Amino acid sequence: MNLLSIAIDKPADMNFILGQSHFIKTVEDVYEAIVQTAPAMKFGVAFCEASGPALVRYIGNEQRLIEIARKNASAIGAGHSFIVFLENGFPINILNTIKALPEVCRIFCATANPVEVIVAETEQGRAILGVVDGVSPKGIESDADIAQRKDILRKIGYKL
Repeated sequence: MNLLSIAIDKPADMNFILGQSHFIKTVEDVYEAIVQTAPAMKFGVAFCEASGPALVRYIGNEQRLIEIARKNASAIGAGHSFIVFLENGFPINILNTIKALPEVCRIFCATANPVEVIVAETEQGRAILGVVDGVSPKGIESDADIAQRKDILRKIGYKL
């Protein structure tokens, strides 16, 4: 077995969701879930099929984001994994809808941070073991940091 670190290749401020599912209809169900939950969102989805022709399946409403999704899904190459790149919204706007899809098994991350996907590769194929999402903590927040965090959440409308 080989362990690989696959860096997600994306613009620095672009959000994405990486997950695992179990069925070919994932691409269409994720598409429908996003457009029904956040109609103004632009996105691209790619899914690594794990049997049969074993293709990278894809869909979306923005060609540039579809290409980013296809490129990253191909680089990861883990069966039944899917990746969604999005604009005009945030993962928090669609995450629960995607998690509620019957074929979705897990979400590895939903972030705009730099991410490395830790992949195990065997003779059979590849599996996602986990992700490195962003950087390690640099310290413990101070009272000023707490006040700043609370202020940011209220300014962007996530807390009253």
